[in-house]
Amino acid sequence: MAKSKTPRKSSRKAPKSSRRPWFWRLFFRASLIGLVLLAGWMVYLDAVVTSRFEGRRFEIPSRVYARPLELYDGASVSTTALQRELELSGFRRGDGNKAGSYSRNGNRFVISTRGFRFPDGEEERRRIAFGIYGDRVENFRVLSGDPAPIVRLEPAQIGGIYPTHKEDRILVELDKVPELLPATLMAVEDQNFYDHFGIAPLSIARAMLVNLRAGEIVQGGSTLTQQLVKNFFLTREQTLLRKGNEALMSVLLEWHYEKDDILETYLNEVYLGQAGTRSINGFGLASQFYFGESLNNLEIHQIALLVGMVKGPSYYNPRRNPDRATDRRNLVISEMEEAGLIDPSQAARARGLPLGVSERPSYSENRYPAYIDLVRRHLARDYREEDLRSEGLRIFTTLNPAIQYAAEYAVEETVPRLASGEVREALEAALVVTAKDSGEVLALVGGKDPGFAGFNRALDAERPIGSLIKPFIYLSALAQPDRYTLISPVNDKSFVLEFDDGRRWEPRNYDKKERGEVPLHEALSNSYNLPAVRVGLDIGVDVVAETLQAFGVTSSISRYPSMLLGSVSMTPVTVAQMYQGLATSGFNTPLRTIREVTGSQGEPLNRYPLEVDQVADPAAVHLVQYAMQEVMQEGTGRSAYYTIPEQLTVAGKTGTTDDGRDSWFAGFSGDLLAVAWVGRDDNGPTVLTGASGALPIWSRFMAGVPQHGFSPVVPDGVTYHWVNAERQALTDEYCDNARFVPFITGSEPDQEVSCSGTLQRRIQGWFEGLFR
Repeated sequence: MAKSKTPRKSSRKAPKSSRRPWFWRLFFRASLIGLVLLAGWMVYLDAVVTSRFEGRRFEIPSRVYARPLELYDGASVSTTALQRELELSGFRRGDGNKAGSYSRNGNRFVISTRGFRFPDGEEERRRIAFGIYGDRVENFRVLSGDPAPIVRLEPAQIGGIYPTHKEDRILVELDKVPELLPATLMAVEDQNFYDHFGIAPLSIARAMLVNLRAGEIVQGGSTLTQQLVKNFFLTREQTLLRKGNEALMSVLLEWHYEKDDILETYLNEVYLGQAGTRSINGFGLASQFYFGESLNNLEIHQIALLVGMVKGPSYYNPRRNPDRATDRRNLVISEMEEAGLIDPSQAARARGLPLGVSERPSYSENRYPAYIDLVRRHLARDYREEDLRSEGLRIFTTLNPAIQYAAEYAVEETVPRLASGEVREALEAALVVTAKDSGEVLALVGGKDPGFAGFNRALDAERPIGSLIKPFIYLSALAQPDRYTLISPVNDKSFVLEFDDGRRWEPRNYDKKERGEVPLHEALSNSYNLPAVRVGLDIGVDVVAETLQAFGVTSSISRYPSMLLGSVSMTPVTVAQMYQGLATSGFNTPLRTIREVTGSQGEPLNRYPLEVDQVADPAAVHLVQYAMQEVMQEGTGRSAYYTIPEQLTVAGKTGTTDDGRDSWFAGFSGDLLAVAWVGRDDNGPTVLTGASGALPIWSRFMAGVPQHGFSPVVPDGVTYHWVNAERQALTDEYCDNARFVPFITGSEPDQEVSCSGTLQRRIQGWFEGLFR
């Protein structure tokens, strides 16, 4: 029996022994292949980690700022404009003691500034007090901080040029943030941050215990490094592959970089909310977005709220879900107390405070899309688009928020009143405002809905300018004083031009009337067409075209007689550029929106200084300015004084094209130049004139802004003489309708006489009214 069992045992063991080497060979080969693949994958992940972290780690949007408001004795600002600008800059109403707050008692203000790094240096934090009377600052005092005669407020951030992925952030440095912030973050999210190597299995178990004790998820199992990797490199999908990559990349990140470097990056990267289409990343921007405060100014309860929101920014959004956010904040405060970061009394006080969230989000939205559009076009001369989207440049512009508000208000309030029915619905408008002497663009409105970031009519609507061309026709003529003066008779009588190809052109006045001979200044002030065409033909169409080009028109100009009635098309910005030279007595100043550009750390990059180029004889321009003031006193612009103060002296010109398709007005005071356009995008008729369409917008704007009247300085080579309506040298017999008219020296009347008595005083009063 023993011999019979032995072969059977041997036959069972032989196959088992023969299979074992084959299995292990397969296992080792598969393991080797897996290790090779893992090594290759690790090399790839390592390249991803290091390439993103080396050099520039974030694409930082360029930030666009308005001009800073300067406060000093005598500064021009109204109480409503000041309060509006303070709120635009993120100041909160309070007692005026805390940085970034202000108090108001009637006309008295107390403001605690935050300090700001301007291109020319740091503006320190100060507490100031003053009153506003008659739109002027009085009794200006510095209550705390170094004394200064002028204090600049932090400029309002009016927009940004954002990365294509729509993220926004304000970079912070770890050693400059409140110590309580990273300490709280680690206490809640990763207590062993400085001890692990990117992943911490024990933290998962500890988090489970804490969450069970709290009755909800207070802590997560992922380390801060893992959270950073997820936000910085990976998607939010919940898959094993993504979790595996997260763990591997966390280890690699810890291998290459210091803990402080990782923590600082986390502070700038963590997702903390949404502003429209852009995400709010990092504690720096979140502090501004939710509290309107710098991160360094936050209190315990505010820091606790931001840290608590890391777990779920939408779920714990304090504006939409204040009760939920309060509960989460208080749990974080308890964690801070348990970790010894705050004492029990501080914790109790912090839990009793309201959330402290500002009523309106404060962040870098593009509040003025039309203006930002012009800024981008000016920046395109010096910067690439990708640099503007990613290098964190700080762009200091010329926009004046108070003037921008007045411009938007004028357009929004006036356009609906200009027409009715279908025309009213179709009407659009644009308004450009510049500083008369510097050419700085202070405000820009691109349509009747100023907040709409669509077609920008101020920059892109090229429309015939109509009678806006006439001052340049007469300027070209008056530059020849041996041929033309303001009292030269010009013929207001119809005529026909016949061209070689048989075509006929017969210009007409707008009212279809003819007046015979009229003085040149009257032809301009009443915008008669026939005299303008006759004078233009006399001096030459080419001469007029060259004058337009000298005043900044860069587009081609058709040199046909119809050009003399404004058939040449321009945008409102181009018209503003052209009229800038008239306002500055023939000194052309290119329009600019940018004062300076700095890098993200405040280092100066580009300055945009004032440029001035004399393009016309100041004496001839002075004569045109005189006639443009007459436009407002007696001519087509006189209805402006139904709206603007009687004492505000202005100069301007109306413009109208056929069927009222385009209504224009361009004019200036002592401080501001503004160009208004009204029309339809489909180029349909409106039945509006320059006086009934664009002028009401211009007038409403001018009435809403404190400013000085236009009082031109008489240049060398100009003398004034009395003349009467019959264009004769004045005698005692011709004192009726007399006026004091400027002449280029040598072209004045030969006979020099004067009126006497009460009549002279009446005429002198008229003259002073014209130039007040």
